[in-house]
Amino acid sequence: VVNTSKQTELLGELPFFSSGVDVPEINEEESRVYNNALISWHHPEKDKADSYVLEYRKINRDEEMLSWNETEVCGTSKMISELDNNCNYAFRVRAYKGSICSPCSRELILHTPPAPVFSFLFDEKCGYNNEHLLLNLKRDRVESRAGFNLLLSADRIQVGYYTSLDYIIGDTGIIKGKHFWAFRVEPYSYLVKVGVASSDKLQEWLRSPRDAVSPRYEQDSGHDSGSEDASFDSSQPFTLVTIGMKKFFIPKSPTSSNEPENRVLPMPTTIGIFLDYDKGKVGFYDMDHMKCLYERQVDCSHTMYPAFALMGSGGIQLEEPITAKYLEYQKDM
Repeated sequence: VVNTSKQTELLGELPFFSSGVDVPEINEEESRVYNNALISWHHPEKDKADSYVLEYRKINRDEEMLSWNETEVCGTSKMISELDNNCNYAFRVRAYKGSICSPCSRELILHTPPAPVFSFLFDEKCGYNNEHLLLNLKRDRVESRAGFNLLLSADRIQVGYYTSLDYIIGDTGIIKGKHFWAFRVEPYSYLVKVGVASSDKLQEWLRSPRDAVSPRYEQDSGHDSGSEDASFDSSQPFTLVTIGMKKFFIPKSPTSSNEPENRVLPMPTTIGIFLDYDKGKVGFYDMDHMKCLYERQVDCSHTMYPAFALMGSGGIQLEEPITAKYLEYQKDM
């Protein structure tokens, strides 16, 4: 009996390319989809390839084989626009050297957001507490800090002094249609609440933040904690979920299990929010897999705004839209 396992292993590691041009490899970490799709790839013989052809097609749920769309690219990244919402797309790339073509790369599957991307920045004029919340110049990032007054009040912490959430909202409201937006919560964040809220409810929170200093006040329900479950069946003019300490907390519900192991999930790298204003429904998504983590009804009888609240140290970064200008900047880098 002859043992050829070692020889078989060595033969399996040998690369064979009939065309003589290496196969490009799509970079899954740098490729993403948001308002558009950004596809990036590596090529071992980048300097020897004259051009690339990126192919993409929608994966039909009826398993119908749709034809590939092709676009020629000189670099190693490409932005694809005008993709349908809530669909899976397959991407692959091949390299060209003169008239010689490499085999196609392994396909990358990306799922587009469930609705058009809603563009906004943090509202610098909404009346947020600028002692506790620090907004950057681009208004796409907010950080939470203790504040000087809280440090001076530290001696009273043990005699009943409670901190409250500090709110900030988007600078554009929603009055109809379906919308989706995404952001990242910094892993070090202690407590962050994100979601949607009506204009009248936000004014109440922003103007009277100290009404929430009671430990029995629950921001998710708008009621004392004792009446939280009773209010969950009715639609409210806001919905917020809690994120903190690298965890995503699903709110309590009378129709689902409230055991901690079923309500506490790992915090997604990027979180998306889908608001269907006309149907009065809001959903929270894991953007890495475009998976809905939690969904519920919300009262959209007034203008709705993206709402954010922070307590303790934390940070929120709005997802940057994929644009041609962004690609040119990255190429220059």
